[in-house]
Amino acid sequence: MSSKVYVVGVGMTKFEKPGSKEWDYPDMAEEAGKKALADAGIPFEKVEQAAVGYCYGDSTCGQRAVYTLGLTGIPIYNVNNNCATGSTALFMGKQFVEAGIADCVLALGFEKMARGSLGTNFTDRTNPMDKHAKAMIDKRGFEKAPPAAQFFGNAGREHMEKYGTKPEHFAKIGWKNHKHSVNNPYSQFQDEYSLEDIQNAPMVFDPLTKLQCCPTSDGAGAAILASERFVVENGLQAKAVEIAGMAMTTDTSSTFSDSSIKLVGYDMTKDAAQKVYEQAGVGPEDVDVVELHDCFAANELITYEALGLCPEGEAGEFIDSGAQTYGGQVVVNPSGGLISKGHPLGATGLAQCSELTWQIRGDAEKRQVDGAKIALQHNLGLGGAAVVAAYRKGF
Repeated sequence: MSSKVYVVGVGMTKFEKPGSKEWDYPDMAEEAGKKALADAGIPFEKVEQAAVGYCYGDSTCGQRAVYTLGLTGIPIYNVNNNCATGSTALFMGKQFVEAGIADCVLALGFEKMARGSLGTNFTDRTNPMDKHAKAMIDKRGFEKAPPAAQFFGNAGREHMEKYGTKPEHFAKIGWKNHKHSVNNPYSQFQDEYSLEDIQNAPMVFDPLTKLQCCPTSDGAGAAILASERFVVENGLQAKAVEIAGMAMTTDTSSTFSDSSIKLVGYDMTKDAAQKVYEQAGVGPEDVDVVELHDCFAANELITYEALGLCPEGEAGEFIDSGAQTYGGQVVVNPSGGLISKGHPLGATGLAQCSELTWQIRGDAEKRQVDGAKIALQHNLGLGGAAVVAAYRKGF
């Protein structure tokens, strides 16, 4: 048998505003995990290892989460990679299967978040973002606004200065993603707004208004990964979606060069994408649907270029042409993306995997991208990690 790895089951909860629902992370994990197992049509007893991602919680929340599914004594790994946590758990699971360590692995991610902008929990030790913060402040200073919005907003400002991009281009991304989310029952927000609504929303950090920024969220996502042998032995060929390529990159010296765009992971994303295209034997021109890390509209815009969906400096024209929505070159964030679907940090990468698995199977209902054959996932965490994956029909 080959070392190919397949997604055979996915599941997620609806993403919710923190505190709006009476549930805890074991409840979220149980719902997402049971949905993924039911989707695959297998019992938990067939899972041999589990990688569990979350950012906020004590050291063995991963075990407590998986115990809602069964107590079988399997290895359970707790994963934290900032906003790329969910896809990092997925990447670990893929490597376990690829290496022949296990034939069936659960990747699970969840988050129970506090309301409001992200803050610092530990003040008695070096902040892991200290190098990033210093680089930003040295170049752009520091304003009275959430730090994450400043990192990505400054990248947007640099793009405007270098390439003539307009605030309207970022607003169009927010407009598109909110419009897409209307058809996603899992999305935290399912409201459509006019472009004027997006532009006139409260300013968070110029040029980014509130409706161009992702919210904090509660929720969970899960995926069952399997070897080709497991797929065939369990008759899962109709469900199987192949992970055709997957790569994780972290910061290099270029991150801290004199560029706000590179500071938020442009080069990490570009390097990971190139590796994935090579592994999958495809190019950006072959991609039909993308779930990318639009924590802020500015990041979606620069990521079009990092993924090679359009040439560097031409994201504004790409947006104006409608190339990144239904009827265009590629559909980006049919789920509504982080901006409208929500962003429970540990769950985001697995929600992206779920959406793209449904798209490749043709099961995305009102969100379905016609003829979707190649799907691309991009999940980013500052500090830093970028995970990119390509999916296609398995059999």
